Amino acid sequence: MKILNHFKSKLLIKHIILMLSTIFIVFFLVYNSLKIYTKHNTYIEVPDLSGMKLDRAISVLDDNKLKYEVLDSSKFFIEIPNYSIISQIPKGLELVKKNRKIYLNVNPQNFQKVSLPNIIQITKRNAESILTALGFQVRDYSYINDIGKDMVLDVLFQGEKILPGQKIPMNSELDLILGNGKR
Repeated sequence: MKILNHFKSKLLIKHIILMLSTIFIVFFLVYNSLKIYTKHNTYIEVPDLSGMKLDRAISVLDDNKLKYEVLDSSKFFIEIPNYSIISQIPKGLELVKKNRKIYLNVNPQNFQKVSLPNIIQITKRNAESILTALGFQVRDYSYINDIGKDMVLDVLFQGEKILPGQKIPMNSELDLILGNGKR
C-alpha cells in the first residue's frame, strides 16, 4: 500500500511533468536548430553547363556559389570543342544546397596517348583487330619481299617507323609493312 501511495504523490507527478516538458523543449530546440544549420528548403538550381567552355563554366559556378571538380575525360570527341563540358554530376536544373561540389567531365585537348602493342611477326588480320580494338586506324599496307606472307614487319606513323611500346595518340592512322611471301 505504501508503494501505491508513493505513485499518487504530488511530487512524483510534478517530476514526471517536469521531465516530459524538458524532453519536449530539448527536442524542439534541436529540431529547429538543425533546420537552420542545414538551411532546410533553401536550394540552388544547378546550371546546365554541357557544351560550355571550361573557363565560362567555372565563372557560372562561382556566381552560383557552387564548388566544382574537373574530372579528366579519357574520350576525345572531335565534334566538341577542346576544354568544353561533356557532362556534369549532378545534371543541370537539379536542386542542390549552396557550396555543393559539381563534377565536370571535360573534353581533352587531344586524343590520349596509347602504347603501340607488339604486332611485329603477327598476321595482318590479327594486327588489324588488335590495333582497331585499341582505337587506332590502319590506313595503308605496303609489301616487301619476306617469306612470311601477310606478316607485319614494321609499323609506320606519319611516315616514320615506330617501335612497340612507343606512345602515340589514339585514333592515329598507321601504315603496316607486310611480307609478300617471296624471298
